[in-house]
Amino acid sequence: MAWFYLALAIGFEVSGTVSLKLSEGLTKLGYVGLTTAAYVVSFAFLGLCLRTVPVSVAYAVWAGVGTALIAVVGMLWFKEPAGAARLACLGLIVIGVVGLHVLNGGATESS
Repeated sequence: MAWFYLALAIGFEVSGTVSLKLSEGLTKLGYVGLTTAAYVVSFAFLGLCLRTVPVSVAYAVWAGVGTALIAVVGMLWFKEPAGAARLACLGLIVIGVVGLHVLNGGATESS
């Protein structure tokens, strides 16, 4: 269940970041509200995940996967550049997150 919570936390974090972009510098209050709500829900699910997943792994996955996803959204939806170097750097983020998970031996604490 912890990994499901983490997936939800990542989804809400990405939604919050997209809403932040759409708020146009915090000038569109509807998007500001969506941003705030999405980040609050994201942190709530991250907190539930932290009951069993070590913080070093959970945060790395949350931040790394969220960063990679928002970069992909930026490239596809907001037409940001997607050069080879940029894609390689995203690959390194994913490799780092997977590496932390593997090195932690499955990433679940026994409480």
